Amino acid sequence: MNNNQTAYQLIGEIEGTRRLANAFYDIMETDPALTELLVIHPLPLDSVREKFYLFLSGWLGGPDLFVQQYGHPRLRMRHLPFTVTPALKIQWMMCMDKAMQRTIDNQDIIQTLHHAFDGLAEHMINSPDPVCPSHKRS
Repeated sequence: MNNNQTAYQLIGEIEGTRRLANAFYDIMETDPALTELLVIHPLPLDSVREKFYLFLSGWLGGPDLFVQQYGHPRLRMRHLPFTVTPALKIQWMMCMDKAMQRTIDNQDIIQTLHHAFDGLAEHMINSPDPVCPSHKRS
């Protein structure tokens, strides 16, 4: 990535950030592999899409729109009411990776953002994956 530009600028500023946020939720709504992820989001997704766009704007190095409207994101606290497992993190990352592939042309930017998003998603985990009954220890 170019050291002089933010990810926000490199992906297309307002339009690129909005495309990424919308692609993320479009994929979540249509990919059957992401059903578990979809069910923890309030429907319709309009409000959540907008909040995600506002968050991404600042997180990617653009205007801090989320902070201006809602204050500090406090992401972990905002996600505590939901059971976020390692498996759910994998679904979230699958969705984000597909959204980035759909909306960002530069593979170097995608790779850099993948690592940043992975760390963010890892931080949201607040519960272990459930143990499969057949794998319980006696």
